[in-house]
This record gives sequence, C-alpha cells and structure tokens, in this order.
Amino acid sequence: MPTPKKGPHLASSPAHERLMLANMSTSLFQHGRITTTLPKAKRLRPLAERLITFAKRGDLHSRRRVMRVIRNKSVVHRLFTEIAQQMEQREGGYTRIVKIAPRHGDAAPQAIIELVTEPVSAKQAVVKEAQAAAKVASDAETKPAETAPQAVEAEAAATKKDDEKQAE
Repeated sequence: MPTPKKGPHLASSPAHERLMLANMSTSLFQHGRITTTLPKAKRLRPLAERLITFAKRGDLHSRRRVMRVIRNKSVVHRLFTEIAQQMEQREGGYTRIVKIAPRHGDAAPQAIIELVTEPVSAKQAVVKEAQAAAKVASDAETKPAETAPQAVEAEAAATKKDDEKQAE
C-alpha cells in the first residue's frame, strides 16, 4: 500500500487514512463505481490499481496481500475471479476518474471513480488501423519519388502513341 504523503491528510491520522482507503477500495470492487471527493479518488486510484495487479497474478501470496487491505472475503473472491479476468488484457489503467458537479452544502469537488470494463481489443484494432494507414501513406509518399522517372517515360510513350494515331 502506498505510504501516506507528508502534508495535509485525508483524515486525522495515517492509520485512519489507510482504513478509509481500504473501505473505499472494498466498495469500488463491490459496486464497480463509487462517488467521492476528488482528493480521495486520486488517493484511491494507485491502491486500487495495485490490488488489481495482485489479483491478476492470482497466486496465494497475492491473495493474502490483498486480504491485508480488503477484509471482505466475498469481495476478494470477486476481485480475483471476475475483475482480474476482465483486466487480463489491460496493462494498467484499470480505473477511471470522472469529475462531476461540486457537492451541495460545502462545494467540495466531487468525482466518480470506476473500473474500466471496456475491452482493450477495440482500441488496439483502431491503433493497428491507424498504423497501417500511416504506413500506406508513407509508402505512397516514397514511391512517387522513386517511380517518377518511370512515370515520365510512360507518359512520354503514351503521348507518342497518341501522336502516331493522330498522324494516321
């Protein structure tokens, strides 16, 4: 678990902060998304992503390390079976933070932190398409420079044939 930073804390003590982050990560894995303040969401993200990385390993030691933070066995089971399987193709970036309107009452900045469940393959297909298009474009730029003399010769031959037809 990341060590608390110096300076202002989310709670009164580092121990309280660790417990708050553990409870928020439990709720995040249980429900898939939670609404909280923006500073809490930013502090929760590295912890949640590290726990998902442990879950992707799937061994006993990783399960025990996750159980130190998340005390609910059913949530740990869901993390290791469902969530880790969803995130298998993804290399990091397991959570998304979306800012929403400030809270009524104290105008604290609010955010939704959620697990990213979209498949990675769709994005990779778009990236591969873009790379292929860029390669075709770069090939098209280099080929005219190389084939320019051939094109000039072909054009000259075509005009020569046209001239011969007109002369007949």
